[in-house]
Amino acid sequence: QAEDGIRDRSPSRGLGDVYKRQTITMKQADLGLNLSRKKTRKREFLEEMTRVVPWKDLTALIEPHYPKGKTGRPPMGIDVMLRVHLLQQWFGLSDPAMEEALHDVPLYREFAGLEGPMRRLPDESTILRFRHLLEKHNLGEAILATVNVILQRHGLMLKAGTVVDATLISAPSSTKNDSGERDPEMHQTKKGNQWYFGMKAHVGTDAESGLVHTVIGTAANVNDVTQGHDLLHGDEEIVFADAGYQGAMKRPEASGVPWHVAMRPGKRRALDMKKKSHRLIDEAERLKASVRAKVEHAFRVIKLQFGFTKVRYRGLAKNTAQLKTLFALSNLWMVRRNLMTVMG
Repeated sequence: QAEDGIRDRSPSRGLGDVYKRQTITMKQADLGLNLSRKKTRKREFLEEMTRVVPWKDLTALIEPHYPKGKTGRPPMGIDVMLRVHLLQQWFGLSDPAMEEALHDVPLYREFAGLEGPMRRLPDESTILRFRHLLEKHNLGEAILATVNVILQRHGLMLKAGTVVDATLISAPSSTKNDSGERDPEMHQTKKGNQWYFGMKAHVGTDAESGLVHTVIGTAANVNDVTQGHDLLHGDEEIVFADAGYQGAMKRPEASGVPWHVAMRPGKRRALDMKKKSHRLIDEAERLKASVRAKVEHAFRVIKLQFGFTKVRYRGLAKNTAQLKTLFALSNLWMVRRNLMTVMG
């Protein structure tokens, strides 16, 4: 044992023993052996998501559309590619960056089931084709719906009321690209005193839990109220919205569901707090705002937790597909502890 440089603690050890020790350490790393006992936040996050993501249900959605690989090199497993795809969403990685991360980060290989020095890793083209498959068959929508059915089954999503809202997602405004122009499907809009270029993510969320049930992607200049009724699932008893949805009840597509829309900020500031009636109006506005605030939790998760602050692809269809997957994952993240409890 002293000869292999592992237990020889004498001060006379030569460079050969040090080299052997380093070689053994490198071999352990190559074999995927994790000798550290510290559980990082990233590892803890992936362990929690491993438990709450409905892998079998999502794999069953993709399986009918996945190539069978009867000739040539067999394709990567659906479960592996799904896990790689979700890693991209959680950590904001492009296709090339995801390929490199699989080579560099043992934790990612472990999560995707790609351990072992002889295991073939998916390249960026394989990762790209899998994403295109999901987009082609609108599987982002199916993933969101499947997740929500499971959450509703466990009593975590009630859907008796809906909160509608929208958030701006920036897009690259530079024309320094192959086409020499900005994305024609994106648009600029003014919010406050600042101009934005990109798209809008319109969402309908459960008023009780704040979980997202409907997602629509549009250019940034599309008025919120035009999408409001399309964000409803049809069984609502009540709808809450901010001041941008003024007039929603008067639109031709209105279904008769009562809308509680916020008062315009200017009118609210003009209330006279010395009058009891105005104080009651202000209190009603405060209560409505406390319900509407729940929609901000989903926006916070995808922007701050998952790092989705700027669109990654050109075109609304690709980015909307990604948004639907992101909101499905944000739903799981927000109720992960309750879900782990009910699932055992």
